[in-house]
Amino acid sequence: MTALLLLAPILLPLAAAVCYAVAGWRHRSTAWAGVLTTALLGADAIALAVTVTRDGPARAVGGLLRADALSAWMLLGVGAVALLACWASPAYLVAGQDSRRRARWYGILLHLFVAAMATAVLAGNLGVLWVAVEATTIVTAFLVGHRRDRPALEAAWKYVVICSAAIAVAFLGLVLLYAAARHAGLSGIGALDWAALTARADRLDPAVTRIAVGLAVVGFGAKAGLIPLHAWLPDAHSQAPAPVSALMSGVLLPVALYAVLRVKAVADPALGGGYLRTLLLIMALATLALAAVLLIAQRDLKRMLAYSSMEHMGLIALAAAIGSRLAVAALLLHMAGHGLAKTVAFLSSGHILHRHHSSRIADVRALAARMPLLGGLFGLAVVALLGFPPAALFASELGIARAAAGAGLTWAVAVAFALVLAAFVAMAGHTGRMLLGPPRPADPAAALPVTTAVPLIAGLLGVAALGIALGPVNDLLQAAAAAAGAS
Repeated sequence: MTALLLLAPILLPLAAAVCYAVAGWRHRSTAWAGVLTTALLGADAIALAVTVTRDGPARAVGGLLRADALSAWMLLGVGAVALLACWASPAYLVAGQDSRRRARWYGILLHLFVAAMATAVLAGNLGVLWVAVEATTIVTAFLVGHRRDRPALEAAWKYVVICSAAIAVAFLGLVLLYAAARHAGLSGIGALDWAALTARADRLDPAVTRIAVGLAVVGFGAKAGLIPLHAWLPDAHSQAPAPVSALMSGVLLPVALYAVLRVKAVADPALGGGYLRTLLLIMALATLALAAVLLIAQRDLKRMLAYSSMEHMGLIALAAAIGSRLAVAALLLHMAGHGLAKTVAFLSSGHILHRHHSSRIADVRALAARMPLLGGLFGLAVVALLGFPPAALFASELGIARAAAGAGLTWAVAVAFALVLAAFVAMAGHTGRMLLGPPRPADPAAALPVTTAVPLIAGLLGVAALGIALGPVNDLLQAAAAAAGAS
């Protein structure tokens, strides 16, 4: 039973990919098969969360797959965002008038992407985790270039080059960590088993481990959009189809930071907390500063949302640098809230783009009056991203601030929140002009069908529910923070 719970999140999206390969996207039953498989993935994630909370970590396939509370929390996020993205994809593709062949490949690649992310969070071995993260690069490169025009192809190539370089840096770090583990007495695949590495971290050679961890964090951090290898993110997010942008921002970036958390759980007992704290603080504050500056000057809707993702990843990296139990719990809550809110924002932006045939902020005016349902959903998603209650991001940001004060890093959180305030003002200004600006005679007034809006409404309800009461997931969240090595 445990093996099935660990294998199902990988096999279900693969089965959906096969359905699209055989029947194509336009067949109604195939489109709903994608929604069904992601819903089943979410149900499996819930069952796995209950199992690991009650019985402890689960293993399968000789330890290559392993789930603890942290893995289960991440898998819940993968399932929720994938469900919303797949639910919204048929309407998006019809609006985009994609050919049958391109729609078929979209369905295949989308579910291979979900399978790769599920594999990453369930990997019991850092080598398998690296392979899964690299697989996301290969699959999403084709999704970023889905439109096949010049900007999309340029963004895809930029994404491939930068992320391949970054993942090569992470690979070198894992090779060095493997060498340190072998020298410490671990053998075979156990030398990259993250549970075994964490248990024997005090035996690792500090000099080699310091270099290895630094390379791994910089490499995986690039996939999360952190400085210095961040330049792929705004181009890829702006050119990818809206559901793919939602998956990349809502799940792929957190999965990359999940890899950083696994490496950090090994590094802290081996090197002490100071080394990675300093590195992550530098990366977090630099990313926040760059995102704030570029948000102020931004003129493109999807690039605005992409830089907002960088801002939130910077906050999450700051919480990881703090490293206390409260900080990691707030970090994980922030991942969940951001993932759902950003999914709604990107899906809404896709509908806005198709109705205005432009992603320029200046070309969208009086959205709230002309398209009240679409404008309302987009506005509420941005309000959630700005951290207003009852959104989960309000509670998570308060938790990060409290954790920083408790760890003696008040100066860092003060700088971070000053930058967040600048980003807040920029996003609020851009969004306000889109929603409330004066209408123009040529502006379209097409309504968003309620059936199309259902996944967006569900995402906003999820963000609010997490912010109001954690309820049954509170125990899982606390156990996940402990599994990340937080004290």
